[in-house]
Amino acid sequence: MTEHVLFFDIDGTMLSTGGAGQRAMELALAEEFRVADPFQQILTAGRTDRGIEDEIFERYSIPATQASRQRFMRAYLDRLPHCLQQLQGGLLPGVQQLLQGLSLRADVHLSLLTGNYFEGALIKLRHFGIADFFQDSGGFGDHHADRNDVAHLALSVVRQRLQRPVQGSEAVVIGDTPADVRCARAIGARAIAVATGVYTLQQLQTTEPDHVFESLGATEDVISKLLTKV
Repeated sequence: MTEHVLFFDIDGTMLSTGGAGQRAMELALAEEFRVADPFQQILTAGRTDRGIEDEIFERYSIPATQASRQRFMRAYLDRLPHCLQQLQGGLLPGVQQLLQGLSLRADVHLSLLTGNYFEGALIKLRHFGIADFFQDSGGFGDHHADRNDVAHLALSVVRQRLQRPVQGSEAVVIGDTPADVRCARAIGARAIAVATGVYTLQQLQTTEPDHVFESLGATEDVISKLLTKV
């Protein structure tokens, strides 16, 4: 039986897009809604795409209708593959080896807990060649502005996948922002922080994760910390 459920964040944790996600959103807003330079003073790290969408729509008085939301999402997703090609990001240190090692274990279930739209997440994971490591859809930022709500969704998806009442205490959230640590606590999960995004090791330590790493490069040590319940 699976004993360990691991929820991975995407941007800043497993990969860097080189800013492709934000660039694709900028192009979508400029070309579809005539909004130039939309990200001034808007924090994106640790946010859900729905939360970013909500803030931009409010700031620039875009009617938050279902049609407008679908138009924005479609415009962003249509531009994302080209932006990924242009900006040439990459997998972060140790990620490929870590996922390979974890995927060989029968007691580990790999899932996702990310602020990305579902389709946007798949585009990124496929672009960098790691989509096949994840056995279910997990939790995504299509409908929730609050990342804690995404965490509850992710846990519900895993319960359906494994067909048993998975508890938060069986789960670990791996992410690069304080929001990842907070959403882990919201479902009673352990939190592993990695300082490969915009937050430093010291900044992440103040959020009191169970462990914090400079990167995921030390594969054996990372796996040990992920699978050892304290």
